[in-house]
Amino acid sequence: MPELSHRRRLLVLAICCMSLLIVSLDNTVLNVALPSMQRDLHATTSGLQWTIDAYTLVLASLLMLAGSTADRIGRKRVFMAGLMVFTAGSVLCSLAPDLSLLVVFRMVQAVGGSMLNPVAMSIITNTFTDARERARAIGVWGAVVGISMALGPLVGGLLVQSVSWRAIFWVNLPIGLAALLLTLRFVPESRAPRGRRPDPVGQVLVIALFGALTYGIIQAPDAGPASVAPYFVIAAVALLALLWYEPRRDEPLIDLRFFRSAPFSGATVIAISAFAALGGFLFMSTLYLQNVRGLDALHAGLWMLPMAAPTFLCAPLSGRLVGTRGPRLPLLIAGTAMTVSGLMFALFEAETSNVTLFIGYVLFGIGFGFVNAPITNTAVSGMPRAQAGVAAAVASTSRQLGQTLGVAVIGAVLASGIGASSYRTAFVSAARPGWWILTVCGLAVLALGLLTSGLWARRTAERAAERLETTEIRQAVGAAGRG
Repeated sequence: MPELSHRRRLLVLAICCMSLLIVSLDNTVLNVALPSMQRDLHATTSGLQWTIDAYTLVLASLLMLAGSTADRIGRKRVFMAGLMVFTAGSVLCSLAPDLSLLVVFRMVQAVGGSMLNPVAMSIITNTFTDARERARAIGVWGAVVGISMALGPLVGGLLVQSVSWRAIFWVNLPIGLAALLLTLRFVPESRAPRGRRPDPVGQVLVIALFGALTYGIIQAPDAGPASVAPYFVIAAVALLALLWYEPRRDEPLIDLRFFRSAPFSGATVIAISAFAALGGFLFMSTLYLQNVRGLDALHAGLWMLPMAAPTFLCAPLSGRLVGTRGPRLPLLIAGTAMTVSGLMFALFEAETSNVTLFIGYVLFGIGFGFVNAPITNTAVSGMPRAQAGVAAAVASTSRQLGQTLGVAVIGAVLASGIGASSYRTAFVSAARPGWWILTVCGLAVLALGLLTSGLWARRTAERAAERLETTEIRQAVGAAGRG
């Protein structure tokens, strides 16, 4: 990629952030619309889970393929294809006549979405080469998540209230088209010096692992443990096959050597934990506000602002802290805030009082606002720039997998607790195990943030990067010799 002026780099960052905005906005808007979808499409709790998890599941399954493909054939080309498919999928979702087709069209959206965030992060990584400048750029990137969380509930509530839930997908059209035209005009093409070959076997194993695990969790409350046990067996076999097969490939879909870096491994698990908490938090909060408190979509969206505003304000601060002091402090703040928020709901039933509900939402927003920048920065920093797309894709996959599992597990726990009762009478007690799960996720962020951000962890990252660079050089020499 050619060296760009400061103004051009900021423009590239803004264009990449537009892709994150439509993907993040889509998820937050959808959560507010769930009760309206439930009534209009006669959906069960598991049906609502699938409207979210069908998207995040496909996204998680394809992100690494999209990242390596972009490194090979060109990041701008893949990014533009993603914008087109995501925008077309949004149109199809707005026209879906029933729940089954809505789930299918959400999967189409996800195919496009898989080509956006990891590729955009790879473009940013290769555009901002200075470590501090990159950390600030990633802070801005994280702030866009806060913007989507602030705008999503309000925009979604207003559209659902004044038009219908179908209108929430229209928001993606102008942003997607504008991002497409701006990318065509201003984003330079870039690719890795030597592209990675496809890994179809690894890709099939990843899809089998994620798909079987998610299906088993979501369907367990309705079908029973015995009926879903085969899906967990399939997931376990796929995982073992991945661990055996991938190290034997010269260019694997998932380069397991990345995980020899303690910060990278920590960032992966932190991403899963934090986004599992986010997925579960949004899912339970939306159903509580509308189905238990009886609020309409707009007022439920307003109630989400105490969580969204701190996320928006803390994300750029987290980026600056990562750039100046490293990832430890933001991760400790994030883990502490998310843990205390979960404890408030689990121990003190925070949702039964306006004051405690407000405080619980604020604390979760602070925690989530601080967690995103250190995840992204740790995942891509120290890795060879030629592998930026793959490293960013693993981080993005961890986020989507976390959100998928959060909605699946907490939704299944909630459905089991409510059973045949009504939401109004059973929700608070049924949700308590879910809040405990969120508390454990916060503790995981706190503990791993402390463990994987010290001197020992940084040394493991340096050794892992040296091995990767050595292998890259050896493979490049070998490819040149064969040529």
